[in-house]
Amino acid sequence: MYIELPKKYRAVLSKFYDLDHGLFITDLDPYINEDYVAAYFKPFGCVTVCQIKNSPGSSKDRLAYVRFSTEAEADLADWAGPHFIGGTECKVRRVVSPKVEG
Repeated sequence: MYIELPKKYRAVLSKFYDLDHGLFITDLDPYINEDYVAAYFKPFGCVTVCQIKNSPGSSKDRLAYVRFSTEAEADLADWAGPHFIGGTECKVRRVVSPKVEG
C-alpha cells in the first residue's frame, strides 16, 4: 500500500506508524529494468527496494516503486525532478507506506 500525502500530514501519520519512504514512478520506458532505475536514484541516497511492474490494463506502461532508507533521501530524490530516466520524462510522486514486519 502506497500513500501520497503532503509532508505535514506524513508527519502526523508517522506518530502512529513506522513508515517507509519512497517514490512511485509512472510513464517509465518499457525497456528500462530495475537495476537501471536503482542506479539512477542512487546519487540521492540508499535505495533499499526497487520494483517495476506492468500497469494494469496495459502491457507497455510500466510503474516503479523505489524505497529509500530515510525520509530525507526520498525527499531529496523527489525535489531533484523533473526526472528523465533512460531519456524519457517520468512522473514521480512521493509516497509513504506503513512498515511491514517480515
